[in-house]
Amino acid sequence: MADLSSRPARARPMSCPAALAGALALFNIAGCTEPVRTQPAFYRDLGSPSARVDAEAARATISAYRLNAGLATLRLDPALMQAAEQEAAAMAAADKPAQADAVKARLARDGQPDADANLSAGYRRLAEAFSGWRDSPQHDRVMRAPKATRMGIASAYAPGSKYQVYWALIMAP
Repeated sequence: MADLSSRPARARPMSCPAALAGALALFNIAGCTEPVRTQPAFYRDLGSPSARVDAEAARATISAYRLNAGLATLRLDPALMQAAEQEAAAMAAADKPAQADAVKARLARDGQPDADANLSAGYRRLAEAFSGWRDSPQHDRVMRAPKATRMGIASAYAPGSKYQVYWALIMAP
């Protein structure tokens, strides 16, 4: 019979449930659990009272679009964000999109004389709003304004309205 005392000790085989529990414990401890899947901001449905457009995602999307056209990126501006929020809320309350010329005149009175606006309704996602604006010559002109450096964006939800989600994008030098 061979002398086995010089051989390394061999681990006892674990039972299947014990091995599985151990592997799962290591997996969870290492932080490798399945991530919670969330909808990217670009595709998040804004058709609910608590939903808000992700302004940073919108800024990044519009800035990338502008960069592809050789234009400067944008930064979020607190005053333009507030103006966009007020305009989106007003459109939702009135149950109709506002006229861009009226909004531009109001912005000029409030100290933003060269601001321009995209106002729309019915798009439930940032992706839809961006695509609609890009595909409309008038709205695309606003997103590609050569002198624009600042922006504000907001959406507002009106559950009983025809359009449900209202959008305001305001851009200025």
